[in-house]
Amino acid sequence: MTQTDDIAYDSILVLLSISLFILGIVLIVIICRKKPQKLDQKQLELPAKFCASSYQLTDIDAATDGFNPRRIVGKGRLGTVYAAISPSGELVAVKRIHPRLVLSNAGFGFASIIKTLSLAQHPNVVPIIGYSQAPGERIIVMEFVGMVNLDFYLHENSDGASLLDWNRRLSVAAGLARGIEYLHQGMAPNIVHGALKASNILLDVKFVAKLCDYGLSFLAPKEMTGLVGHVDDEYWAEKGGGACKESDVYGFGVVLLELLTGRRSEQGLLVRWALPLIKAKRFSELLDPRLVIPSDIKPLLRLAKVASACVGNYRKDRPSISQVASILNNLEIEVCH
Repeated sequence: MTQTDDIAYDSILVLLSISLFILGIVLIVIICRKKPQKLDQKQLELPAKFCASSYQLTDIDAATDGFNPRRIVGKGRLGTVYAAISPSGELVAVKRIHPRLVLSNAGFGFASIIKTLSLAQHPNVVPIIGYSQAPGERIIVMEFVGMVNLDFYLHENSDGASLLDWNRRLSVAAGLARGIEYLHQGMAPNIVHGALKASNILLDVKFVAKLCDYGLSFLAPKEMTGLVGHVDDEYWAEKGGGACKESDVYGFGVVLLELLTGRRSEQGLLVRWALPLIKAKRFSELLDPRLVIPSDIKPLLRLAKVASACVGNYRKDRPSISQVASILNNLEIEVCH
């Protein structure tokens, strides 16, 4: 091979190397351009998770008109609820936690817990919008959509019984089961309600049931006021007690009995009165006397059996809320659609 041939050969190798290098750069640029497009498309497909906003106490004070008593729309064992106008002009519900509970939970991670709870987004769960904390103050801001609680409809409003006919009561039961199932199974970490009762179940203008005050049992874990009759006996045990999914199922069973009978829990007397009637199939004595017993009573019998299974067993023997929700969803489809 001559010197001229060597030079030509080397030149070809250099050109090939340069071409391969340029081709590699072009491929990298193309790949880098395509990747963000794919990521963006995936991000668009993922549902957005809302996280509670932090509010200054001065903003909350202004929104509630200085916690004006005229703004009070509810009182419970955890705190007082006010109707308020948010800085953006929206009507919201502001729960001001009782000062004694604030002091007993001073070192607890209130903000982190509320942020986690605010990720719950479901048609049968009241969304948490924000929170505020200051020395001696813990406040939760929730969505307000003109709701009234189930306890009021069943036990206080003279027209409540007629407004809640059997079909609506079945729909309320099924909606509640779906909401609890979402908290128990659809959230990570799972959320235990801890205080399932009629006063913590809100009905909107279309009678859609929505759970509120979920996940707040840490504020008053062993306070009996307002919980007796709504939680099982195991709740009060020294070891292995407290709020859990099984205690939520028990509380749900008590709510089902209230829907069926129109009676209050009465600190556990409802369960002790109703279970023998269900077992003996004495449904004419069991069902709410303010409503006409339907010609087809089978759906109510099934609802009564579900209630019995929820409140009549020990924790280890109770059905899961998923099993309950499946039965009630089928009932709702059969009866209400």
